Amino acid sequence: MTETSSVSRRRLFSGAAGLAAAALAPATATAAVRLGDDGLYTEDWYVESFLDLSEDLSNATAKGRHFALQWSQRGCVYCKTLHTVYFADPAIEGPVKAAFDIVHLDLFGAREVTAFDGARLTEKALGSRERIRATPTFQFFALDGGRAREVARMPGLLPPPDFSAMFRYVAAGAYARESFEAWLAREGKKS
Repeated sequence: MTETSSVSRRRLFSGAAGLAAAALAPATATAAVRLGDDGLYTEDWYVESFLDLSEDLSNATAKGRHFALQWSQRGCVYCKTLHTVYFADPAIEGPVKAAFDIVHLDLFGAREVTAFDGARLTEKALGSRERIRATPTFQFFALDGGRAREVARMPGLLPPPDFSAMFRYVAAGAYARESFEAWLAREGKKS
């Protein structure tokens, strides 16, 4: 499959009820969520990066792990829910933490990032170039012939079962065979 797997608007918006239920559900945290001075929530297990994305992807690949960027913005209620509800659930957080290296970026941030093509730009400029329109957004990358390729994207916060399924889809390498929607219809609800 040559196109990036993405999530339809219908699936994204159908998760509103799931988000509301998840936000009200009690959960026990297994990792320490942090609210930084920049107003962004993050996880203590996210990669501490020099923001050289090629290096981060290579390091993850060398360790047999998958790689993702997570985009946030200050004041994003869904970003807060991601960290205080979703990742507070060990059934969601555990498999993601075990298999993925995640670098956290601020959609409106000023830190300098070295993109996969070697361009050095601010987080804000990179987010614009990558067409990040909603937060949280996860971009999943893999090496393809020695070059970084975006293999899937989760724009916005899906309902918990679909959120977890997206990480399983990427970890299984299913993006090479079929779209997320096709995989989810056939395999995603299992586990």
